[in-house]
Amino acid sequence: MSNWAFAWRLARRELDWRFRGLRLLVACLFLGVGALAAIGGLADTVARELAVRGSAILGGDIEVATSQRLATTQERAALTRLGRVSETVRMQANAVAGTNAAPIQLKAVDAAYPLYGALKLADGRSVRAPAGGEVWIAPTLASRLSLKRGDALRIGTATLRVGGIITDEPDRLGEGFTLGPVAIVAMPTLAATGLVQPGSLYDSRYRVALPAGWSPDTATTRFRDAFPAGGWAVKTRDRASPGASRFVGRMGEFLTLVGLAALAIAGIGVGNGVASFLTARRGSIATLKVLGATAADVARIHALEIGAAALVGTIGGLAVGIVAVPLLTRALAGTLPIAAGFAIEAWPLVRAAAYGLLIAIAFAAPPLAAAGATPAAGLLRGALAPLRRASWRGRTIAIAAGAAAVALAILSSDQPQIAATFLAAVSGALLLLAGLGRLVRIAAARLPRPRRPLIRLALAALHRPGARTEALVVALGLGLTLFVLLAAIRTSIDANIATTVPARAPALFALDVPRPREAEFRRTVRSAAPGAAIRTVPILRGTITAYKNVRVADLKTLPEGAWALRGERGLTYARTIPDGNRLTAGRWWPADYSGPPLVSVDERLAQSLALKVGDTLSVSLLGVERTARIASLRRIDWDTLGFNFVLVFSPNTLADAPHNLAATIDLPTGREGAVTRALLAPFPSVSVIEVRGVLAQVRDIVGQVAAAIAAAAGVAVAAGIAVLVGAIAAAREARTYDAVILRTLGATRAQLLAGQAIEYLLLGLVVAAVAVALGLGGAWYVVVEMFGFTWSPDPLAVAVTLVAGLSITVAIGLAGAWPIMSARPARALRQI
Repeated sequence: MSNWAFAWRLARRELDWRFRGLRLLVACLFLGVGALAAIGGLADTVARELAVRGSAILGGDIEVATSQRLATTQERAALTRLGRVSETVRMQANAVAGTNAAPIQLKAVDAAYPLYGALKLADGRSVRAPAGGEVWIAPTLASRLSLKRGDALRIGTATLRVGGIITDEPDRLGEGFTLGPVAIVAMPTLAATGLVQPGSLYDSRYRVALPAGWSPDTATTRFRDAFPAGGWAVKTRDRASPGASRFVGRMGEFLTLVGLAALAIAGIGVGNGVASFLTARRGSIATLKVLGATAADVARIHALEIGAAALVGTIGGLAVGIVAVPLLTRALAGTLPIAAGFAIEAWPLVRAAAYGLLIAIAFAAPPLAAAGATPAAGLLRGALAPLRRASWRGRTIAIAAGAAAVALAILSSDQPQIAATFLAAVSGALLLLAGLGRLVRIAAARLPRPRRPLIRLALAALHRPGARTEALVVALGLGLTLFVLLAAIRTSIDANIATTVPARAPALFALDVPRPREAEFRRTVRSAAPGAAIRTVPILRGTITAYKNVRVADLKTLPEGAWALRGERGLTYARTIPDGNRLTAGRWWPADYSGPPLVSVDERLAQSLALKVGDTLSVSLLGVERTARIASLRRIDWDTLGFNFVLVFSPNTLADAPHNLAATIDLPTGREGAVTRALLAPFPSVSVIEVRGVLAQVRDIVGQVAAAIAAAAGVAVAAGIAVLVGAIAAAREARTYDAVILRTLGATRAQLLAGQAIEYLLLGLVVAAVAVALGLGGAWYVVVEMFGFTWSPDPLAVAVTLVAGLSITVAIGLAGAWPIMSARPARALRQI
């Protein structure tokens, strides 16, 4: 302890509040730790809000839901025995005011609604179900149809009066994605609309408020065991919004990994900053050694200085993370289930601090050990004298700290394999760039000497003693890679949303088209839009209850990629292979097939569940379980935005169940309103949805995700710039020596700057190809594997971004070289 106390006395004398020589280390840790603290804090805040407000978000302690039917008397009695029950029915519909119409999510509620929370209106009232003939409407519907309290609107065959504008719907998040604003009516009013007919698409949801002490899992298990074939989708207050939980969890994990990559990149900056700091301390380190200090003493003194700087950078990053979370919650309060306010989540802060300090140790230990191991005579020779290699102890400490950071990242991840793969890819990219830097240095030494002096000077600078070519290549490569990555991701997403999807999507969807009136429906559409292309398909709703010998209800976790097992799915039947589908295994049934029930399955779902042709699959439809044998597997073109089904049955399997048709309508732009108005009077039960509205919601969601990725990657870009600054700072003394010698021999500042510009440009051109490959590879993974979009980056935008990034890095290099040009030769030569 006395050794450490003495070391601290010496370290404290050299430290000052401005941390001269260690500012780069402070900045790098500030960036990385701040990003991780903010990302982790936001993710944990959302998770906490979902847990605390689970009952209000869900609308009950448990929820059981099914499609196209109400609960039977026995099922309703079983729910009543569990606790207080509230029934809601949801379905797609159209609201009509005068000649204007808008798609809505019609929600019928009983007198017990809401079991938790409060339904609030714009006039300040907290209400329950509206009175007969009244409707509560969302503000967006009021704005779109220019409605206010007391106005009339028509839903189905019922004319209703607007009783109020909704400002807070407590279970809104638990309802999931909707194709239109909500309109809430009482249960008797739903019957008056005439929308619920045999075969109509609607969801019945039953929320239960359990008595104190009851476990939601126990209650749902008891209900499922009593009605195993009912096809009920079950939620509990602990998982009130599975979609939001999955989205927040996945995005939080992805952004955490991006933050880790930024911190790893910043770690290189830490290493460069420490190397620069120790180079500037050569004289004082040599003096300490001459006076009898051991390598351990030197390591302790400067480790304390570096540790103090690392602590300041880490604490600053944590402070930013703490402050950023309430700002983010306020900005996202309308999108995510979070209440704006100040809250501190401890674990994300501890984890971010641990990452920062481990990264600092991993990258600072080698240069620190090398400085301690170099004799005083070697230190006094100046900046061009190479330091000894770090001792085995220094390398061991670095490896152990790096391994601890990687282990923490993998073990704290919900998907360790993805985390390990991501970190391996980042490590591989860094090693590739470091190897490229070594090759550049070797190649520059072996190339013939050019006749032009400036080019000769630029090449010589790449391999001379004290050159930091490897660090510069890594810095330039990281910066250019991140520029390319951002450009490719943004342009690919924009291309998919702006061109690919709208160009291939139908103009309108129509739901609940009565089967006996299909011909009349087609005539009505074509009377308003001659030449319209209409495609109809039978549509039902059902739940996958079993596959092979596995009951879905018995699965503790769903297999990766088996999203179709979550809740209900659209079901259909067809005589021929649907458009946009291609068989990859098995055979399609004959058009007049009448044998045992058959089904064709999406090949991706089959791969997730290890299904093959000949296996069995069961679905619950209208409370009855039906089992079919898999006849074929299909590859589906999901980009069409038409009706695509993971399960397509042979007609004899489902045709006896009550159902209606769904339709897609392709027509010229601008005719959507005319077709919608033409259908309203003769087909009041048909719900017409304009695809433009759906695409606007998709654009908003994807835009928010892309913005989050860009923000996180922006931190990585800032860290990459810090690495470049650190590499330049670490080589400052060697470059100063070169500059003063050349100026003594007659070189001008312009010539020296031109030589450095050529050097950075040569490095940039060499690194550009690798940066393009790495950036496009990373962007492809994000766009294709994460988003499931088509890979369509804009080559021109990527090229312009690459040139701009190269220009920025060269400008940063020259800006860092400018102080060297101002060094006085006599003074600089005395110090070297």
